[in-house]
Amino acid sequence: MSVNYGSKRIVVGAHYGLRDWLAQRVTGLLMAIFTFIVLAQVLLNKGTMGYDKWAGIFSAQWMKTLTFAVIIALLYHAWIGMREIFMDYIQPVYLRLALQVFSIVWLVGCAGWAIQVLWRL
Repeated sequence: MSVNYGSKRIVVGAHYGLRDWLAQRVTGLLMAIFTFIVLAQVLLNKGTMGYDKWAGIFSAQWMKTLTFAVIIALLYHAWIGMREIFMDYIQPVYLRLALQVFSIVWLVGCAGWAIQVLWRL
């Protein structure tokens, strides 16, 4: 007589779980640190905040580079979240693929726009 200690589970899929979970946490942490840096610069800045002071905060090359790194992290964070939503809730494959392609095109466009804005200052 054989004893059945439970059913064998067949796990399928792309196995992105741990990598995506970790990427979400790392990108979220990077965005939080960046937020604190910007808030510190705003709060420690004397006088009224106008365009000149905002442009001054982002005019240094290190700040532009950090800001762009955070934008890339934000886009990757958004892509992981949207991909998971599409994979979980959109059943027709053609619709899921169309939404994923639209999301990629949109996020790449946002990255291009961010480059324009950052290096125009």
